[in-house]
Amino acid sequence: MGSDVTWRALGVVRRAFEALPPDWALFGGGVLGGLVWALDKGRVDGAEARCVGALGVGVTRARRIVRASYVNLGRSAVEFLLIPKRGERWRSCVAVHGEEYLRRALEGGRGVVLLTAHFGSWELAAATLAARGFPMNAIGAEQRDPRITDLIISLREAAGVRTIGKGFDLKGALRCLRRGEILGVLLDQDARSAGIRVPFLGHPASTPYGPVKMAAKMGSRVVPLFMVRRPDGISHDLHLLPALEGKDGLPFGQDEEYSVALCNEVLGTWIRRHPDHWMWLYPRWASTQALP
Repeated sequence: MGSDVTWRALGVVRRAFEALPPDWALFGGGVLGGLVWALDKGRVDGAEARCVGALGVGVTRARRIVRASYVNLGRSAVEFLLIPKRGERWRSCVAVHGEEYLRRALEGGRGVVLLTAHFGSWELAAATLAARGFPMNAIGAEQRDPRITDLIISLREAAGVRTIGKGFDLKGALRCLRRGEILGVLLDQDARSAGIRVPFLGHPASTPYGPVKMAAKMGSRVVPLFMVRRPDGISHDLHLLPALEGKDGLPFGQDEEYSVALCNEVLGTWIRRHPDHWMWLYPRWASTQALP
């Protein structure tokens, strides 16, 4: 599908969902996600194979998990697209747990790296924290179509979340931490030749180490975050965990390989706990070829 067609289709979908009552819009997002699952056979086959290999489940179970992840992604996409009009409604459906861990981590004045993944409604999680007064920043979201990149940035701005560059802006990220603010990072992407090879869901994966290195350089704490959608499909539990600790009493990040592996271990624990919340369609192990 050409970029112009995709852009027009996105506009039509957004306007259609804006016209619906909030709960219907979320239901429609789930239906749309399920429809994409039914039509996206190539990616679905790869996602199911990754799910089987990573979780050790059977094909039938993997199919259910992957379908549910598409449904969840559809709902999360609607929540993000409608943030300018429905943001207050969405945030009212989020219960925050462990906020004290984030406040404690910020007390040092050296900023916080907020660790998460393409898990649950991650953009709504950032918007929720911004609405509670936290200084939120997110790494740029470079897309093939620059119009979509600009849309993502504008939606974040509407939610009070600043985007650091359109790609990865190291200087901007460091300035954010130097100001004592929060930098949200998604660490579940294939870093190819630029990453550290450590286990992710039990299989070697090239993992970005830049966020860990920045945290070590700036003396910033790393706080994991996970957004879990409740069975009603509408409300969420936003979980903030205690800041990660380094190996043998060392500051976190000083032992880079250990620290990156620990990040992956934390992400993997929550993905195993809620496998339908993770974006299995992404080829996480492409460069190591550990899984499809």
